[in-house]
Amino acid sequence: MAKTTRPRTKKAATPRLPSQLKTAVEAARGKKATEALVLDLRKTAAFTDFFLICTGSNPRQVHAIADGIEEALKAKKVRPTHVEGYQRAEWILLDYFDFVVHVFSTNARQFYGLDRLWGEAIKIELPDDEPEAQRA
Repeated sequence: MAKTTRPRTKKAATPRLPSQLKTAVEAARGKKATEALVLDLRKTAAFTDFFLICTGSNPRQVHAIADGIEEALKAKKVRPTHVEGYQRAEWILLDYFDFVVHVFSTNARQFYGLDRLWGEAIKIELPDDEPEAQRA
C-alpha cells in the first residue's frame, strides 16, 4: 500500500468564539460599529481571553454601541464586572471577565493603538458589512 502523506504546512484555524462574545459582536454590528476586531489573548500572559475592539463615529454612537452590547448580554443574564469611560464616550471599556469590550471613538482608537499594542495576539477580523445570511 502506498503511504499517504499530509502536507507539513498547517492552516491557521479561526478560533471559535464563545457565545457571549458572539452576542457582543452581533450587538455592536447592530449599532453600526466599524473596524470590529477580536483579539485572541489566550496564548499570551493576559488577564482575559479575548478583546472585542470596535469604533463609533461620534460620542452618541459610541454610547449606543456600548449600551447595545450591555443590553444584549443582560438579556442573557450576563453583566459586566466593570465599566469605564462611559461619561466621556471616547473609549468605553466593558469588562466581562472572559472578554473585554473596547468601544472607541475614531480619534481615540488611532491615538491609543490597542490593536498594535497586543501584536502577539491572534487577530480575528470581523467584516463591517457581513451579509445577513452569514450572520444566522
